[in-house]
Amino acid sequence: MYALFAVASSAHPALAALGGDVASVQADQLHMRGTLRTTAATSYSVHEIQSPAGAVVREYVSFAGKVFAITWQGRWPPDMRQLLGNYFDQYAQAAKAQGRVGTGRRPLEIEQPGLVVQMGGHPRSFRGRAYVPDLLPSGVAAEAIQ
Repeated sequence: MYALFAVASSAHPALAALGGDVASVQADQLHMRGTLRTTAATSYSVHEIQSPAGAVVREYVSFAGKVFAITWQGRWPPDMRQLLGNYFDQYAQAAKAQGRVGTGRRPLEIEQPGLVVQMGGHPRSFRGRAYVPDLLPSGVAAEAIQ
């Protein structure tokens, strides 16, 4: 898994880190050379960046300015170290505990009190989401993160 993500990190743009602030959204758009579309919900906004290659990253930002969730879909898995930021080590330990040494064909589901990561797919069609339950704005259910 780490080798694949290392390769992926060299070919994919930097993404806003989970738990980071909204300032990185514009930098991500420029790095991806993508188009940005922002929509507002009751207590958060969704910043959707679409790259020319068709990858889509959605960054869910609370009105307090924190990235509480990220979703992705595209031809390749994203750079999970960049995507998860300070949560990467927790993710890596949980994936290792599940015996995951590669992306494999079965979905990965990590559900811990401080981090949820769900991803799956196959080459040319990967998707997933990651969020921090404690950062979800009041009244926002995890099902809203798509």
